[in-house]
Amino acid sequence: MPTRAGGAGLHCPACGQDYREQARCPDCGQPLEILKACGAVDYFCPHGDGLIAKKRVTLSLVPR
Repeated sequence: MPTRAGGAGLHCPACGQDYREQARCPDCGQPLEILKACGAVDYFCPHGDGLIAKKRVTLSLVPR
């Protein structure tokens, strides 16, 4: 069953669980810091991989 967007996350009506998207580094798999400025969104890996291009970011669903 598909999840539904609501508020600041996603909700699965089948299991009743709320989720949020988490950006992860495609190289090390660790969570990324999201940098927002002047309408642009950049991703930074604090674990040594530096700036990560938006198209390389891996998004995963994490329970709230």
